[in-house]
Amino acid sequence: MQDNEKDNGITPSQTVGPFFKYGLTPNGEYAWNDAFTNSTLTPDVSGDRVRIEGRVFDGDGVAVPDCMLEIWQADAQGRFADPQDKRALPNASFRGFARCGTDKDGHYSFETIKPGVVPDPDGKPQAPHILLAVFGRGMLRHLYTRIYFSDEAGNAADPVLAVVPTERRATLIAVREAGKLVYRLDLRLQGEDETVFFDV
Repeated sequence: MQDNEKDNGITPSQTVGPFFKYGLTPNGEYAWNDAFTNSTLTPDVSGDRVRIEGRVFDGDGVAVPDCMLEIWQADAQGRFADPQDKRALPNASFRGFARCGTDKDGHYSFETIKPGVVPDPDGKPQAPHILLAVFGRGMLRHLYTRIYFSDEAGNAADPVLAVVPTERRATLIAVREAGKLVYRLDLRLQGEDETVFFDV
Protein backbone atom coordinates (compact mmCIF):
# COMPACT_ATOMS: atom_id res chain seq x y z
CA MET A 1 0.00 0.00 0.00
CA GLN A 2 1.35 3.42 -0.92
CA ASP A 3 1.59 6.25 1.62
CA ASN A 4 -1.10 8.36 -0.08
CA GLU A 5 -3.52 5.40 0.08
CA LYS A 6 -3.03 5.25 3.83
CA ASP A 7 -3.71 8.97 4.16
CA ASN A 8 -6.78 9.16 1.93
CA GLY A 9 -8.51 5.85 2.62
CA ILE A 10 -10.24 3.63 0.11
CA THR A 11 -11.71 5.14 -3.04
CA PRO A 12 -15.53 5.07 -2.74
CA SER A 13 -17.48 2.79 -5.04
CA GLN A 14 -19.44 4.25 -7.95
CA THR A 15 -23.18 4.71 -7.45
CA VAL A 16 -25.96 4.79 -10.04
CA GLY A 17 -26.64 8.37 -11.17
CA PRO A 18 -27.18 11.28 -11.15
CA PHE A 19 -27.89 11.06 -14.85
CA PHE A 20 -26.84 13.09 -17.85
CA LYS A 21 -30.30 14.32 -18.83
CA TYR A 22 -29.14 15.69 -22.18
CA GLY A 23 -28.57 12.20 -23.57
CA LEU A 24 -30.95 10.05 -21.55
CA THR A 25 -34.22 11.90 -21.05
CA PRO A 26 -34.15 15.11 -23.12
CA ASN A 27 -37.91 15.14 -23.83
CA GLY A 28 -37.52 17.70 -26.60
CA GLU A 29 -35.64 20.19 -24.42
CA TYR A 30 -32.53 20.06 -26.62
CA ALA A 31 -31.65 19.77 -30.29
CA TRP A 32 -31.36 16.02 -29.86
CA ASN A 33 -33.09 12.95 -31.23
CA ASP A 34 -35.19 11.47 -28.43
CA ALA A 35 -34.20 7.83 -28.78
CA PHE A 36 -36.27 7.12 -25.66
CA THR A 37 -39.26 9.06 -24.41
CA ASN A 38 -41.89 8.63 -21.72
CA SER A 39 -44.39 7.28 -24.28
CA THR A 40 -44.88 3.76 -25.62
CA LEU A 41 -47.65 4.90 -27.97
CA THR A 42 -47.32 4.14 -31.67
CA PRO A 43 -49.72 4.87 -34.56
CA ASP A 44 -50.87 1.24 -34.79
CA VAL A 45 -51.28 0.58 -31.08
CA SER A 46 -54.63 -0.74 -29.89
CA GLY A 47 -56.05 -0.68 -26.38
CA ASP A 48 -56.95 1.88 -23.75
CA ARG A 49 -54.52 4.78 -23.69
CA VAL A 50 -53.59 5.67 -20.12
CA ARG A 51 -51.31 8.03 -18.27
CA ILE A 52 -49.36 6.89 -15.21
CA GLU A 53 -47.95 9.61 -13.02
CA GLY A 54 -46.58 10.17 -9.56
CA ARG A 55 -43.59 11.35 -7.59
CA VAL A 56 -40.43 9.69 -6.27
CA PHE A 57 -39.40 10.23 -2.63
CA ASP A 58 -36.29 9.27 -0.68
CA GLY A 59 -36.20 7.75 2.80
CA ASP A 60 -36.72 11.16 4.44
CA GLY A 61 -39.81 11.89 2.37
CA VAL A 62 -37.95 14.40 0.19
CA ALA A 63 -38.66 14.45 -3.56
CA VAL A 64 -35.87 12.98 -5.73
CA PRO A 65 -35.21 15.33 -8.68
CA ASP A 66 -32.85 13.19 -10.74
CA CYS A 67 -34.16 9.63 -10.86
CA MET A 68 -34.51 7.82 -14.14
CA LEU A 69 -37.41 5.38 -14.56
CA GLU A 70 -37.87 2.72 -17.23
CA ILE A 71 -40.98 0.68 -17.98
CA TRP A 72 -41.49 -2.53 -19.96
CA GLN A 73 -44.89 -3.99 -20.64
CA ALA A 74 -47.09 -6.21 -22.76
CA ASP A 75 -49.56 -4.80 -25.26
CA ALA A 76 -53.32 -4.81 -24.69
CA GLN A 77 -53.49 -8.46 -25.80
CA GLY A 78 -50.85 -9.49 -23.25
CA ARG A 79 -48.08 -9.97 -25.83
CA PHE A 80 -44.51 -8.74 -25.43
CA ALA A 81 -42.40 -7.25 -28.22
CA ASP A 82 -39.67 -9.79 -27.55
CA PRO A 83 -38.34 -12.71 -29.63
CA GLN A 84 -39.06 -15.01 -26.67
CA ASP A 85 -42.78 -14.30 -27.00
CA LYS A 86 -43.68 -16.49 -29.99
CA ARG A 87 -47.28 -15.26 -30.25
CA ALA A 88 -48.32 -12.96 -33.11
CA LEU A 89 -47.83 -9.24 -32.50
CA PRO A 90 -50.84 -7.31 -33.80
CA ASN A 91 -49.22 -4.00 -32.80
CA ALA A 92 -46.26 -4.21 -35.14
CA SER A 93 -44.60 -0.96 -33.97
CA PHE A 94 -45.37 -1.27 -30.27
CA ARG A 95 -42.22 -1.96 -28.26
CA GLY A 96 -43.60 -1.62 -24.73
CA PHE A 97 -40.56 0.35 -23.48
CA ALA A 98 -40.28 3.93 -22.27
CA ARG A 99 -37.96 6.00 -20.12
CA CYS A 100 -38.28 9.27 -18.23
CA GLY A 101 -36.50 11.33 -15.64
CA THR A 102 -38.05 12.98 -12.61
CA ASP A 103 -38.36 16.75 -12.54
CA LYS A 104 -37.18 19.12 -9.78
CA ASP A 105 -40.18 18.13 -7.64
CA GLY A 106 -39.75 14.39 -8.21
CA HIS A 107 -42.62 14.09 -10.70
CA TYR A 108 -42.67 11.44 -13.42
CA SER A 109 -45.24 10.39 -16.03
CA PHE A 110 -45.70 7.78 -18.75
CA GLU A 111 -48.12 7.74 -21.69
CA THR A 112 -48.95 4.17 -22.60
CA ILE A 113 -51.71 1.61 -23.02
CA LYS A 114 -53.17 -0.59 -20.35
CA PRO A 115 -51.51 -3.99 -20.78
CA GLY A 116 -53.42 -7.24 -21.06
CA VAL A 117 -53.25 -10.36 -18.91
CA VAL A 118 -49.96 -12.26 -19.28
CA PRO A 119 -49.07 -15.78 -18.12
CA ASP A 120 -46.42 -16.37 -15.47
CA PRO A 121 -43.70 -19.02 -16.10
CA ASP A 122 -46.12 -21.72 -14.88
CA GLY A 123 -48.88 -20.51 -17.19
CA LYS A 124 -50.98 -18.90 -14.44
CA PRO A 125 -52.58 -15.59 -15.48
CA GLN A 126 -51.06 -12.43 -14.03
CA ALA A 127 -53.14 -9.30 -13.58
CA PRO A 128 -52.32 -6.49 -16.02
CA HIS A 129 -49.14 -4.81 -14.80
CA ILE A 130 -46.13 -2.83 -15.93
CA LEU A 131 -42.53 -3.63 -14.98
CA LEU A 132 -40.62 -0.66 -13.61
CA ALA A 133 -36.91 -0.08 -13.00
CA VAL A 134 -35.72 2.83 -10.84
CA PHE A 135 -32.23 4.30 -11.21
CA GLY A 136 -30.98 7.01 -8.87
CA ARG A 137 -28.04 8.54 -7.08
CA GLY A 138 -26.75 6.73 -4.04
CA MET A 139 -27.98 3.38 -5.36
CA LEU A 140 -25.41 0.72 -6.18
CA ARG A 141 -28.01 -1.20 -8.20
CA HIS A 142 -31.25 -0.15 -9.80
CA LEU A 143 -34.50 -1.31 -8.23
CA TYR A 144 -37.25 -3.38 -9.83
CA THR A 145 -40.93 -3.19 -9.03
CA ARG A 146 -44.34 -3.48 -10.70
CA ILE A 147 -47.24 -1.16 -11.35
CA TYR A 148 -50.70 -2.71 -11.00
CA PHE A 149 -54.03 -0.97 -11.65
CA SER A 150 -56.61 -0.26 -8.94
CA ASP A 151 -59.60 -1.12 -11.15
CA GLU A 152 -58.45 -4.64 -12.10
CA ALA A 153 -60.40 -7.51 -10.53
CA GLY A 154 -57.52 -9.85 -11.45
CA ASN A 155 -55.30 -8.30 -8.78
CA ALA A 156 -56.89 -10.57 -6.16
CA ALA A 157 -55.58 -13.71 -7.88
CA ASP A 158 -52.25 -12.38 -9.16
CA PRO A 159 -49.48 -14.82 -8.14
CA VAL A 160 -46.89 -12.08 -7.54
CA LEU A 161 -49.18 -9.83 -5.49
CA ALA A 162 -50.10 -12.93 -3.47
CA VAL A 163 -46.56 -13.18 -2.05
CA VAL A 164 -46.54 -9.51 -1.00
CA PRO A 165 -47.78 -8.88 2.55
CA THR A 166 -51.32 -7.53 2.42
CA GLU A 167 -50.42 -4.29 4.20
CA ARG A 168 -47.74 -3.50 1.59
CA ARG A 169 -49.64 -4.26 -1.64
CA ALA A 170 -50.92 -0.70 -1.97
CA THR A 171 -47.34 0.42 -2.73
CA LEU A 172 -47.65 -1.41 -6.07
CA ILE A 173 -51.15 -0.33 -7.10
CA ALA A 174 -51.69 2.81 -9.17
CA VAL A 175 -54.99 4.45 -8.25
CA ARG A 176 -57.25 5.61 -11.07
CA GLU A 177 -58.49 9.18 -10.96
CA ALA A 178 -62.26 9.49 -11.10
CA GLY A 179 -63.58 9.81 -14.63
CA LYS A 180 -60.12 9.72 -16.27
CA LEU A 181 -57.71 7.18 -17.70
CA VAL A 182 -55.02 8.53 -15.39
CA TYR A 183 -53.42 6.41 -12.68
CA ARG A 184 -51.28 7.68 -9.82
CA LEU A 185 -48.51 5.86 -7.99
CA ASP A 186 -45.91 7.52 -5.79
CA LEU A 187 -42.64 5.65 -5.27
CA ARG A 188 -40.83 5.65 -1.93
CA LEU A 189 -37.27 4.40 -2.09
CA GLN A 190 -36.91 3.79 1.67
CA GLY A 191 -38.55 4.42 4.99
CA GLU A 192 -42.19 4.37 5.97
CA ASP A 193 -44.46 3.05 3.19
CA GLU A 194 -41.41 2.01 1.16
CA THR A 195 -42.41 0.68 -2.26
CA VAL A 196 -42.07 -3.10 -2.58
CA PHE A 197 -39.03 -3.89 -4.70
CA PHE A 198 -38.18 -7.34 -6.05
CA ASP A 199 -34.97 -9.35 -6.36
CA VAL A 200 -34.66 -10.36 -9.99
